[in-house]
Amino acid sequence: MTSRVLLPPANLAVIGGGQLGRMFLQAAQRMGYTAGVLSEVEDGPGAQVANWSVVAQPDDLSGLKALASRAQGITVEFENVSAPALRWLARNRLVRPGWKTVWVSQNRLREKTFFASHGLPLAPWKPVRTKDDLEPALRALGLPLILKTAASGYDGKGQVRVDRDIDLAPAFRELREVPCVAEGWVEFACEVSVVVVRGADAKAVAYPVGLNHHERHILDSTTMPAPVGPIVSQEARNLALAVAEALETVGVLTVEFFLTSSGQLMINEMAPRPHNSGHLTIEANVASQFEQQVRALCGLPLGGTDLVQPAAMVNLLGDLWSGGEPLWDVALGSDPGVKLHLYGKRGAVPGRKMGHLTVLDPDPRQALDRALAARARLVRR
Repeated sequence: MTSRVLLPPANLAVIGGGQLGRMFLQAAQRMGYTAGVLSEVEDGPGAQVANWSVVAQPDDLSGLKALASRAQGITVEFENVSAPALRWLARNRLVRPGWKTVWVSQNRLREKTFFASHGLPLAPWKPVRTKDDLEPALRALGLPLILKTAASGYDGKGQVRVDRDIDLAPAFRELREVPCVAEGWVEFACEVSVVVVRGADAKAVAYPVGLNHHERHILDSTTMPAPVGPIVSQEARNLALAVAEALETVGVLTVEFFLTSSGQLMINEMAPRPHNSGHLTIEANVASQFEQQVRALCGLPLGGTDLVQPAAMVNLLGDLWSGGEPLWDVALGSDPGVKLHLYGKRGAVPGRKMGHLTVLDPDPRQALDRALAARARLVRR
């Protein structure tokens, strides 16, 4: 089915009804497609904008059958989807990315083994499947190190920094002694990411490099283009494209890197889907990462990744609601160039991604300053 092309108004669907699913649905509808969602809840961000919804867990067989009965093309908004379920769906429907891409990326042990087998640059690491692996990992990596669960970790969840050898075994117990990855500590200058898209015809494109800043392990801001120089920028894009090619994936793929002070890039992790750091592409680039997701799924030619203008994006977390509804009128009124995206989530809790702001400016640093200033004005004083 790899050569099949789906043209509007074909019926598309996304598994996962969060903000990434919501923005995929909006891009598909803008292009003339009918777009539905498999959502865990009736009123989630995706279901609010979908043409139709199936309410079920991502691996629920009856839900997947209902999805397949309506959709001709199916994609995902996150990697923690049952790979066997995607393989089953692909028997009769166009499914992109394929189950192999999702299977590799949803487990850090498989992911790092894949990177290493293709000679891609990584921070030092060792597998920790049982407590017997702890001492060899410590000898090989030294301290400090980061112990991460192999599966189901995001936004800093499922990981513990270990600074003393006596803390390693307790850290493993804290993570419930599930299979883990131990990573050697990397003194990095910054973190960057590259969103790439690979089509069914194997042609691939890369967006400019984004500079990412995290707070409490959660992405706080992205600036594009990253001020890393043309050589590092090209190397990062080439490495991200190499990952997509090695996976033979079809769709959007995001690769995150550590950049050391000496200019060395090390792959941190990947996501087989649009990414938080790529949200600014909605305004800043010729084609957004979500439009590209639609194009790749449907077998259409890929869109352009050139910047319309440098840009910055800042996340809006639930913490901003602690003093009441944020002051949207004040923030937007202070700078007419600020773009507001809210995800329709019910209930603002600390650390939860509720939306983002984007600002375009000829100077990327100025774009970030303006976005941060707008966010600061949201809070009641």
